[in-house]
Amino acid sequence: MIIGIPKEIKNHEYRVGATPGLVSLLVSAGHEVLVQMGAGLKIGFTDEMYQHAGAELVSSAADVYTAEMIVKVKEPQRSEFPLLREGQVLFCFLHLAPDPEQLKHLIERKVAGIAFETITDEAGRLPLLTPMSEVAGRVAIQAGATALQMVHGGKGLLLGGVPGVAPAKVVVIGGGIVGTQVARMAIGFGADVTILERRLARLRELDDLYGPQLKTLYSTPIAIEEAVLSADLVVGAVLIPGKKAPKLVTEEMVKKMSPGSVIVDVAIDQGGCVETSRPTTHSDPMYIKHDVVHYCVANMPGACAKTSTNALNNAIAPYVLHIAEKGWQGALNDDPHLRAGLNVCLGYVTNMHVAHDCNYEYHEPEEFLREPIFVQ
Repeated sequence: MIIGIPKEIKNHEYRVGATPGLVSLLVSAGHEVLVQMGAGLKIGFTDEMYQHAGAELVSSAADVYTAEMIVKVKEPQRSEFPLLREGQVLFCFLHLAPDPEQLKHLIERKVAGIAFETITDEAGRLPLLTPMSEVAGRVAIQAGATALQMVHGGKGLLLGGVPGVAPAKVVVIGGGIVGTQVARMAIGFGADVTILERRLARLRELDDLYGPQLKTLYSTPIAIEEAVLSADLVVGAVLIPGKKAPKLVTEEMVKKMSPGSVIVDVAIDQGGCVETSRPTTHSDPMYIKHDVVHYCVANMPGACAKTSTNALNNAIAPYVLHIAEKGWQGALNDDPHLRAGLNVCLGYVTNMHVAHDCNYEYHEPEEFLREPIFVQ
């Protein structure tokens, strides 16, 4: 198979879909890899490293998009939509539920869009989202600590305080991978940390992990409001795979927060779990609404692009190799967990949550796995 690795063009996005190590694995398996010049340069992966790994360097995105499968990190941007072709495999993060414009273009281009964030494993986990959730959770607490500084409109609080001065109060909504990493980092900073979660079993696990260093609360609307209003820093870490994030923090709650408080909405990739959240970029990451600082960067792991790229490639490598070897139909037939990643296919929506949230008819992925399909 011919696999294309384009240079990412989203604002301050320096991650890359394949490291030279992954390229070497693909070439060794008999595949051809096209890498756009400069794709990994910002994080230390030079064009010479890709050539040494066996890639063919190409000068433009248009050249990369001649490939049968495109492996990238973030969803295609507007300038990339015309480069997509019918039957082409697009393997990356898509986050389609809150992005109807992208969904419309992918339907029109009739690609087979396999989204990292909805691929599952035998335990029902999200193996390709997990490494980025780990990074995002750790970045979130760093961003929140920075936003609390007065120069950014924050209260002027140090997360851990100092002897004789109380630490900042951090509230984490969601006890999954992101929320756990946020709590871990915040505890490490010495903050006063509370986490809200609806799964009692998960609350027990967190209590066993962190003991009295972490306060745990069963998540209800009243509990969320009480916790949010007492917080200096609120981190939204809610996820329903493939679906828009529920708005758990209302605008009325935000209005009642003390001036200079901070919200970091990690769920912004799926629309955000705070009513006052809107996507921001690394070049302009914060804004103030109702006297509350909001940090809502839609690609938070991109802030630590080299760490993120290596972690992501460790996770995606076996899937890329499987799709390249069997073709997307064969690979999806073999693996129902990979099949869960098929969000759009040949002009139809094949993820139930995306179809529901964006008002499209849902089609079972199995409908598209019966007859051979070739890239035009």
